[in-house]
Amino acid sequence: QVPRAPSQPLAGSESRRFTNKHSKKALKASLTLGILLGMFFVAWLPFFVTNVAQAVCGCVPAGFFDVLTWLGYCNSTMNPIIYPLFMRDFKRAMGKFLPCCRRSGEPRPSAISLSMRNSNSGARAATSLKNVL
Repeated sequence: QVPRAPSQPLAGSESRRFTNKHSKKALKASLTLGILLGMFFVAWLPFFVTNVAQAVCGCVPAGFFDVLTWLGYCNSTMNPIIYPLFMRDFKRAMGKFLPCCRRSGEPRPSAISLSMRNSNSGARAATSLKNVL
């Protein structure tokens, strides 16, 4: 589709569809962020509160402190599970690099092609490298 000029207003149904599409993306991003932050607070807040209590009164048993520490560590293991569940772009990107998630006919990108793509330099980098040498 060709973008419209700023002077042309969008048609009513096209404008609603554009708004609905972005609203759904924003809602999904907010949901993912809310889940990630909620899990972070549930996992790490007890650890930090207990840590402060331990510093003030020294009344926290070592075993309980270890359990809360490992609860926080478990939060870190949940992030790689949560991202692919809620973010399609993340799932696609990881599928390109993990052999277990790649489609059978899809080749693995090489490090050079990734570097060239990320630098936005394309063929110009090879040309400028020849000029330097």
